[in-house]
Amino acid sequence: MVRHTGKIAIIAALVCALAIALVAGSVARRVALARFEARTLADVRLRQALLASEIARFRLLPRALADDRDVVAALQSPTASAQRRLNPKLERLARELGAPVIYVIDRNGTTVGASNWREPNSFVGQAYGFRPYFRDARRAGTGEQFALGSVSRKPGLYLATRSVEDGVVVVKLEFDLVEAQWRAAEGITYVTDRNGVILVSSRPQWRFAATRPLSERVRRAEEETSGVSAIARVPYRVLGGNQVVPVGEDRRYLVAATPPDASGWQVNLALPLQPTVDAAVRMTQLIAGLVACVLFGMAAVLVERGRQRRSRTAQLEAAVAERTAELRSEIADRIGAEQRAAELREGLRQANRLATLGQVTASVAHETAQPVAAIRNYAAATGLLLDRGEEQEARANLAAIARLADRIGAVTAHLRGFARKSATGSEAVSLDEVLDGARLILKEQLSPIALRICCAELGLRVRGERVRLEQVIVNLLQNAAEALKGRADPAIDLTIAAEPGRVLLQLRDNGPGIDPAIAPQLFTPFVTSRAAGLGLGLVIAKDIVEEFGGTLTLANTASGAGFDVALVRVA
Repeated sequence: MVRHTGKIAIIAALVCALAIALVAGSVARRVALARFEARTLADVRLRQALLASEIARFRLLPRALADDRDVVAALQSPTASAQRRLNPKLERLARELGAPVIYVIDRNGTTVGASNWREPNSFVGQAYGFRPYFRDARRAGTGEQFALGSVSRKPGLYLATRSVEDGVVVVKLEFDLVEAQWRAAEGITYVTDRNGVILVSSRPQWRFAATRPLSERVRRAEEETSGVSAIARVPYRVLGGNQVVPVGEDRRYLVAATPPDASGWQVNLALPLQPTVDAAVRMTQLIAGLVACVLFGMAAVLVERGRQRRSRTAQLEAAVAERTAELRSEIADRIGAEQRAAELREGLRQANRLATLGQVTASVAHETAQPVAAIRNYAAATGLLLDRGEEQEARANLAAIARLADRIGAVTAHLRGFARKSATGSEAVSLDEVLDGARLILKEQLSPIALRICCAELGLRVRGERVRLEQVIVNLLQNAAEALKGRADPAIDLTIAAEPGRVLLQLRDNGPGIDPAIAPQLFTPFVTSRAAGLGLGLVIAKDIVEEFGGTLTLANTASGAGFDVALVRVA
């Protein structure tokens, strides 16, 4: 009877341990999926930033060439001498900038100059009046189209701008380098247009495949625009909950996508759930089951120990010896449990270090994006100045590029210091130099905006470090400039007031203001209202200001957005 009861107790304990393991696994799966989704979303935002940076390198090139004297001469009189001047210039620009091809089309749709004029499949003399990007540029001033090349049959993004004499300057952008970088990274990355058709992908076989059912009219329009014979079917099977299984595979992937940009493009990232999520679930189930078994085993030991004590009350010496052995066993178990707890604590510390490394990496990408964009603009302008023989202005631009390169190094060094939580900010900094440096970086973004600076006292000095304070001003001005896009009268007012012991900077713009829904969490990492934003700028700016003994707060304004920066004044 006792043996039968013991078997039932063992079976019941095993069943309970199994139930506990299943419940723990379910909870662990939800937690692991939430963390995995957050990681996937952060990764896809970084990959969107890479794609946007690649396109931004070429978007201004057709505009810069629209009024070039050699382009104008070739459009006015497409003679052999005009082409001899234009073709080498386009060839040199394409080689220096890494563009596959740059060409100029006259009002009749015939190419009068191209960077590939030496090649057998040269665009010179070819008719491209049928291309949508040509018609859009003639009608609206700019046009763009992602399609297969009619000659090369290689896919690319065509960026077109109307020039003088009703001509069109076109640059073709191919994404081979971006796709190669995505292939080297984890997961599957692909870009879809507004109709859900894949244009750029780390898996080339997915290109020009639909990610959702298309109507016959939309399908025909996509085939006509892209130049492919047929839009392929969906390359994966949808499971629900943002999970898919690619055709020919049995692994599940979690998909995250960025909001559509102005052209309707979305960057999508599919990361495999195995082994990240499933391994965490199995480990949690195993640990929970083992812990439950240990607890039930300890309970059984205690019950059995009580029974043995009652049955051996007459044998005191034997009971003492047995108890001593049991205590030694408990001590060994406790030492083992403490060792396992120490291993778990070390694992948590390692996870925390990895999370910190991810934040610092995102910060480096965010804080160096603005100087890199400024360097690209100065480099493009320098090429045009050299073509025009304006050497002095070109040298000035090269000097600005050198200063911006130094700034990128300084920003990277400061972000490494930020990761170590080192103490800085004891020197006196000229506020005029900080403002001059910030305006240098944002020269192009602020050019269409009325920036009004009102300072009651010159030569103010504050506690801090020049490059890190420039980061704060650049972040605030950059956010204001992006909020003012599309306004007829964009304006930013920066008021500087000197008070006893501190200097107060009040920045106001006449934009749409801060969304009340995100205002309470505005200084929380990855909280942003911009489609292409990372949500790190204001967080970093606030940390920098507070490290120097100041404050950064959101101002309560009747219209537009406003921020107040208070810094410690140094005599």
